Order: sequence, then structure tokens, then C-alpha cells
Amino acid sequence: MSSGESISSQRKFELITRDIEETLGGDALLKILEENERPLKCYWGTAPTGRPHVGYLVPLTKLADFLRAGVEVKVLLADIHAFLDNMKAPIELVKQRAEYYKSILIAVMKAIGVPVDRLIFVLGSSYQLSEKYNFDTYRLAAMVTEHDAKKAGAEVVKQVASPLLSGLLYPGLQALDEQFLDVDVQFGGIDQRKIFTFAEQYLPKLGYKKRSHLMNAMVPGMNGAKMSSSDLDSKIDFLDKPTDIKRKIKGAYCMPGELENNGVIAFVGSVLMPIVRVRYDTLEMGITPDQHWVRPLVPSDAPEGTLFSVIRPEKYGGTLHYNDYEQLKKDFVDQKIHPQDLKSAVTDAIIALLQPVHEMHETDEQFRKTKALAYPEDEPKETKKKVKKGGLAETEEEAAANAAAAGVPYKPSRKSKKQDSSSNEPSGTLPGALAENTELNPPPSLADLQIE
Repeated sequence: MSSGESISSQRKFELITRDIEETLGGDALLKILEENERPLKCYWGTAPTGRPHVGYLVPLTKLADFLRAGVEVKVLLADIHAFLDNMKAPIELVKQRAEYYKSILIAVMKAIGVPVDRLIFVLGSSYQLSEKYNFDTYRLAAMVTEHDAKKAGAEVVKQVASPLLSGLLYPGLQALDEQFLDVDVQFGGIDQRKIFTFAEQYLPKLGYKKRSHLMNAMVPGMNGAKMSSSDLDSKIDFLDKPTDIKRKIKGAYCMPGELENNGVIAFVGSVLMPIVRVRYDTLEMGITPDQHWVRPLVPSDAPEGTLFSVIRPEKYGGTLHYNDYEQLKKDFVDQKIHPQDLKSAVTDAIIALLQPVHEMHETDEQFRKTKALAYPEDEPKETKKKVKKGGLAETEEEAAANAAAAGVPYKPSRKSKKQDSSSNEPSGTLPGALAENTELNPPPSLADLQIE
């Protein structure tokens, strides 16, 4: 993919801000682009906690736009942040998860068509444990109120009745990351807006420059709420099997003609269409995608520029092709597209997109080991077969043999004697005396057993 040198500064800015929900400090970014003295520098961070899901496709796809505009992109694997986030995992496990995140995110970006060779991966603990970083953390602690710290992390840090001090540190550390990663802009979800404005307020007080911020919209989960790693029904994991993907999308909220809380159609506009558009951009630049990783998401006979297709039989109106999300939404509202047809199209696209990732999981032993170390609780549990302890007999014959071998007399158990005494009775009948009593004294009725 081009480094962006042949693209005008205005075009670079358009690429950088395309599909962005909100931009803070856009003028500062444009100024750096117009001066053209050095590449614009950006970072996107993720805390390796729960397993990443298809909601990550939004920022990962956007990184392709940054790279095409010549932006130097750093991906922060924030292991210290993950550890501090309400102690979701011990630090040793977090480090294993950081390895898994790097492996799975690289694979997914290859499947999208992002040139991963130009990305810079940084592990948070590689600099967040330094003396200078820690002293700046203390400097922030001396000027930030509890109210401001709690407010900044309200949308990101898990809110509990008795919050830990670590949750109050989280926003300050994320602000410091902008300085220590030496970037001009931080990119993240709109849910991080309060942390971004916190950074704009406090970095200058430490003597550092204020950075710009780019925010993407959050993808609704399949249940209409925010897609979350902790809600298995709301998200589709990158390693979910095709059967699981079909099941989750089949049960997704998608009422006829309704757009609100419709995670299925929102996924098309936020994820699938931008991915196909990135691939078209790559082809226009004369770069041939890796056919092993980049699987087609639209039919080969689709019209040029098609971003999404709804394939259906002619008797139901035939296949529909879309190069514009607004038209797709209009047709859905007008009920020209049935929810089941939309779900089927989205299911097929996700399965095709993730197929090479699944193949890597099946064939790459090192990747499977990395995943097992990162999420041991997800690994199948081995059922241990109970081993009979020596000397314990399961039958009277075994007991008698054991006694003889030990040179001690054998005495049959009471249970055995009872079984022997009743062995002459026909199967399914009671012993004679008991049977006679039953005939003379029939069992009491339910009424007789009631307590007055």
C-alpha cells in the first residue's frame, strides 16, 4: 500500500477522518499534513482481557485508511491497563493474552487486507514500568481529583460498588501513553471520549503538548446493546465456528423495517462495506491481495463498486447489490429486504471473512498453544478415569480371592447374605411371608397419610 507521498494533504485528511464519528483537534492534524515535514503519528490501543470479537473489525479496518494516508501507526497492547482494569486477570496471564491478541489481530488484519508489515506493535509494560513514566503517574495523582478520574473512566473502566484505586489510575495512564508513544493523535471508540478530553486537559499541565483524537462509532451487539467480550450472546468471536455464527445471527434482534438497535444492519454499514471498500482501494493502487487471506465478500458477477450483496432466489425478488449504505437502510425500512435474507447475507460474509483465520487455528500448532495459555478456562477439560485402588473388590468372588491370597479367613458381607437368602424367589416377586402380609394389610391410601 502506498506510503501516501503522492496524495495531497487534503486527501490524506479525508482518508484519515473517513467514517470517523468524531474528531477532536482536526486542525492540528491538517497542519501537520500540510507542512509535510514528517509522517503523522497515531496510536490505537487495546487492553488484552477477554477474547477479541468482530467488533474489533471497525478499528482494524480503519487502520488501513491511516496507512494509505502515510500515517505511522502504532498498536499498543496495553497489558498493564488490562491488569489494572478491576483485576480481570493476573499479570502473568495478561502477558500470555497480549501474545494471543497480537497473533489474532495480525491474522484478522491480513483477512481484511491491511498491510500489517507497516504496523508497529508495542507492549505497554515495555515503557510503562520505567522510572519516568511512573514519576509522571505520581505527578498526575498530585493534581487530578478523584471526581475527575472516576468521571473520565466511567465508560471504559468497570463500575463496581467498591471500586479499586487501579480504576482511578487508568485514565491518567492512557493520557501518558500519548506522550511516551510520541504520537500526534490517539484513535479509539466513542466510548473513550471522556478519557480523551481528560488527556487534553491534563497533559499540558505536565508540560506536554495536547494531542488530537479520532473516534469511531461503537458497533451494536447482536442483541442490540454494545458488543462486549463479557456478553457471549452479543458478540461473535473471531474463532467462533460457522455453526455458532449462524446461530448467533439467527437469534439477533432484527425486526422488519426497524433500524434502531438493529445490530445486523449496523454491522453491514460499520464493518462489511468498509472492508470491501478498503480492498477496492488496494486494487486501484495496483496491489494484488493475498488470495489465501483475502476471501471475496461479494459475488464475482456483482456490478463494479458493489460493497454488499443480498443473494436470494428470483421468486423472492432476486439478488440485490448495494454500493451505498443509505440505500440499503432505505430498502430495509421499506421492507424490500426481509430480515432473514439480510441475516443470511451477513452470516455468509462473516464466515467467508474469518475462514482463513479459522484455517490458521486448525493448522498452526503454535497459535493454538498461545491461545491455550492465554485462555486456559476455554480449553476442554480432560475427564480423569477413576482408578480402582489395590485390594478393593467389586464382587464377593474378588473379595474371597483377595482374602485367600492374603491368607486370612473370608467372611461374606451382610448384604451378600441377604442377596443369597432371597435368590430362590422368582424375579419380580416379594419373599413369601412379606407377600402374604401385603395381601392381608394393603398399603395405606394417600388420604390416610394426610396430617390433620
